[in-house]
Amino acid sequence: MSGRHLVHSHAKEGAVPGTVDLRAAEGDDTAYGQALFPVPAEDPNDPLQWPELKKSLILVVCALYSFLGNSALLGPSVYIGIYAEEFGIEAGTASNLISYANLAFGFGSLILVPLYHKIGRRPVMLGSLLIYCGGLIGCSQCNSYGALMACRVIHGFGSGVCEALPVQLVNDIFFLHERGKRLGYYTVCLCLGSTGPLYAGYMLAGGLSWRLFFWVEFAFAGALFLLAFFVVEETTYHRETPAVSPTTTSTNIADGENGTEKGVINHDDNSSIAAAASRPVPPRKTFLQQLKFWGVWESDSDFFLMMARSFTYFLVPHVFWVVTTYGIYIGLGALTFNYIFPIKITAPPYNWSTTSSGLIALASLVGYVLAIPFTPSSDIIAAKLTRRNGGIREAEMRLSAMLPSMLLAPAGLILFGFAAAKNLHWFAYFAGVGITQFSSYFYFTFTLAYAMDSYNANISEMLIAMNLGKQAISFGMGLDLLDWITEHGYLVMISGAFVGVLLANNLSLIIFMLFGKRIRTFMAGTWLARLHNRTIKEVATH
Repeated sequence: MSGRHLVHSHAKEGAVPGTVDLRAAEGDDTAYGQALFPVPAEDPNDPLQWPELKKSLILVVCALYSFLGNSALLGPSVYIGIYAEEFGIEAGTASNLISYANLAFGFGSLILVPLYHKIGRRPVMLGSLLIYCGGLIGCSQCNSYGALMACRVIHGFGSGVCEALPVQLVNDIFFLHERGKRLGYYTVCLCLGSTGPLYAGYMLAGGLSWRLFFWVEFAFAGALFLLAFFVVEETTYHRETPAVSPTTTSTNIADGENGTEKGVINHDDNSSIAAAASRPVPPRKTFLQQLKFWGVWESDSDFFLMMARSFTYFLVPHVFWVVTTYGIYIGLGALTFNYIFPIKITAPPYNWSTTSSGLIALASLVGYVLAIPFTPSSDIIAAKLTRRNGGIREAEMRLSAMLPSMLLAPAGLILFGFAAAKNLHWFAYFAGVGITQFSSYFYFTFTLAYAMDSYNANISEMLIAMNLGKQAISFGMGLDLLDWITEHGYLVMISGAFVGVLLANNLSLIIFMLFGKRIRTFMAGTWLARLHNRTIKEVATH
């Protein structure tokens, strides 16, 4: 039996997904003065019961994977001109090396997410890292456009799961009150992946070939594979729903600061605590047992039906909002900025060298760094509003943290468009990108956390829809971007069309803040919810 304290809680979900009763019972562990949710099993092998250090190391591995995967996708954008010259193609054709790799990155989830649901998270993470490494080595050896495209697609496909796995693992190993902050840490690394062009540009500045970029990515990916092998334990765990929960109303035990405290509130019915205490606690797996990457086989998980069913999640408003948010911001930040700036800054009146064309990534870096201190904001705000609401948590309680960034991103995009159209000082480009990326961090992090809170049946299928949708949108925005701009101009496309699309997406925040619970209530009674509930294999609630 483990000597560690096992966490206890009697929190429970309401009739409508996204509404949770966090009132604490006697003996409950709490955070922010509220019971912990999901309710963990009385088992040290339950990922919710794992030590904080282990959980944090797993999140670090996933976050680093996301950084490497995204930086490898976007870094070669500074080589578009070089590829066009070396392979004898147009710049627009060369840019497809980024666009199609980006598309493969999204569609990798369609295969790899059902696979990790079938055979486990650990083997798929390790296997995908090997595919990613193989594609990177291939890229470093290519001598033709077609071969380079194929290898780009391979490493994009292999690393595509790096965006689904962190979200899945946050759901597997962390409690509700931690989601915003933990997803924020992952989002930081995802966003910093857009700084890939900076490193790629500096490798050119050192007189080195574009091939070196892929070798460096491979070296870090290999090191990450070794770290993942020893750190990332299988998180697939079937947790039973507690049979009995306290029935009387409790009061808040404290304002509750960050961390976990012991509950001191009495309830009339504590039979579930006694029943739990009477059951034997299984031993914790040994370190060698934790290293196993086989043994999971979900016989009731239908691989192909899961792929097909994932498309129905596009009909869930909360999920669709995540799809549009990620797709639009990736299309703007990862593709628009990285396509346009190198072309503009190397031409008159700026005449920067190609090796400096990746410096726009510094603006993204500054924007994200300034946003990092706000990472816990949605969890803190939601906890305060939950206390005011008598311990009943609503999914929408975290959304007000996004209000300051709602209009900032469109303003930054307008500035970038004017800078490109009017050849303004280079600082205008940096300011526009920094403002937009600062705001994107809030939308990346908190829309995702909100969707997980609101509609938690079959998280894996939801993640497939999210990854497919966002990559498809960003692919569409970047595929003919340079041709669009040539035809219509920077002001019309960037400061006009793109700003309009982004603003419409951002203003959806008001709709969900005002009517989010009504939407959740309506969705809970639809045929779609019944379909998803009949096929539930995993939920965030128990």
